Amino acid sequence: MSNDENIYRQMLNAIVEHQLPPGARLPEDRLSEAFGVSRTGIRKVLQRLALEHFVVIEKNKGAQVNHPSKAEALEVLDSRLLIEPQLIPDLLTHWNAEHSERFRIMVTEEKHAEESNQLADSIQLTARFHYELATLAGNKVLANFVQQLCYRSSLILAAYGTRGSVGCECGDHSELLDLLDQGHADKAQHWMSHHLKHIKSSLILDSKPEENIDFQKLFGR
Repeated sequence: MSNDENIYRQMLNAIVEHQLPPGARLPEDRLSEAFGVSRTGIRKVLQRLALEHFVVIEKNKGAQVNHPSKAEALEVLDSRLLIEPQLIPDLLTHWNAEHSERFRIMVTEEKHAEESNQLADSIQLTARFHYELATLAGNKVLANFVQQLCYRSSLILAAYGTRGSVGCECGDHSELLDLLDQGHADKAQHWMSHHLKHIKSSLILDSKPEENIDFQKLFGR
């Protein structure tokens, strides 16, 4: 793993696990000192995180952890509730044993991330599971929309979620795959709705004040 990739993974994990809370400022000089690299190296990592919407970079203000609003968080989950369960019947017309096997591999990866306390990986794998399911339904416009919603959900879970927002507490994805294998459209739709409602209810929407973060302690070697 390259040094840039290692710094990126450490910072992403710190954001998702709330060690770097929403709104926290990310000064290049202090991060550079903590990681023992140049500011140019830190800037590259911050730009990558900004492309993924985990960080916001403002001219003359520098970088900070993105902070989606409470209204946005609820609207994103409500949008997913309106769309994803309705895609199940079309998804089932394309479902086959090969798809089942591929998605079960994803579930295994999710469980490994959860058991290894890799919350960032768990959130990203969960998003991938959902938007790849939506793609199978065959409506490219809705699939692209769901992909964007899942991407925004990753940031929302990083800002407001808990470990109960992903993983077994909100429903094991293998349960959904069992229903799809059995061709139970109604039950699969109900499972998806319940799953997304649980994620929504698990969000902690209380604002968190920005902390005086000790980057040396968090990232120092």
